[in-house]
Amino acid sequence: MFWTIPTIMTWTRIVAIPLIVGVFYAPLDPATRNLVAALMFIVFAATDWLDGYLARKLNQTSSFGAFLDPVADKFLVCASLLVLVHLQRADVFVALIIIGREIAISALREWMAQIGASKSVAVHMLGKLKTTVQMVAIPFLLYDGRVLGVIDTGVWGTWLIWIAAVLTVWSMVYYLQKALPEIRARVK
Repeated sequence: MFWTIPTIMTWTRIVAIPLIVGVFYAPLDPATRNLVAALMFIVFAATDWLDGYLARKLNQTSSFGAFLDPVADKFLVCASLLVLVHLQRADVFVALIIIGREIAISALREWMAQIGASKSVAVHMLGKLKTTVQMVAIPFLLYDGRVLGVIDTGVWGTWLIWIAAVLTVWSMVYYLQKALPEIRARVK
């Protein structure tokens, strides 16, 4: 099921990356760039929930969709983090933690699938919480202004992205602990 509605929505997250990056090179005033990038991120990030819901509702789940969905999420988050580091709105250390974890856990999941132990590193609520916090922090940092004249999204986004970094490490430790028995059995 390569071209289903849910899969097309997943592809939009990948297509969104150059659009979000490109906004910061557009001949717009900085406040407009920030607003457009934040709104684009929110819309595209919302497709993460919507494509999964539609896949189940329309009975269009597929192994390709299951593969592509987390890849699209990781591309969108990593590209946005790099933009935020470039704009000096996110610490490079946070980006390294989050991106490094995504690479490590993706490699771990691939290896565990090859040895037939993918259930030991199945998605856990902790990983979902980490993703949710990232998906809230990033548009706050992209917007980098005040909402309703009161909420400083730069401050809130900074706190949230650091919380996401802590959750990132915590979830990585969790997945590694779950995989450890299989790793020990294979590496002797």
